[in-house]
Amino acid sequence: HVQLVESGGESVQAGGSLRLSCRTSRRVYSGYCMGWFRQAPGKKREAIAITDSDDRDGVSYAPSVKGRFTISRGNADNTLYLQMNSLKPDDSAMYYCAVRLSSVCYNRAETFEYWGQGTQVTVS
Repeated sequence: HVQLVESGGESVQAGGSLRLSCRTSRRVYSGYCMGWFRQAPGKKREAIAITDSDDRDGVSYAPSVKGRFTISRGNADNTLYLQMNSLKPDDSAMYYCAVRLSSVCYNRAETFEYWGQGTQVTVS
């Protein structure tokens, strides 16, 4: 079982930056997929950055965030990060991190077994 806790969301002005953190309850050594998703009111939960723990296939970014957002891992402190730059009002959403217990990654929310409670990002 993996518990995830996100933090770092807040209200910022357009053009600003935020770094979200996701602390996991145990180290993610290998054989896992990890990702960041977001969901705005009335919209489907969308994958914005997906990576595997072995970094075999690089990172898959949603076109809407590519070049602005960067996912990274701090294995020593069991934390997954999302650096968000050049934020836009359309980036406003609840942001979630998730883990899938497989090294085969998909960008579909329903394939991830473990989720955090989310952290709100509002861009005005």
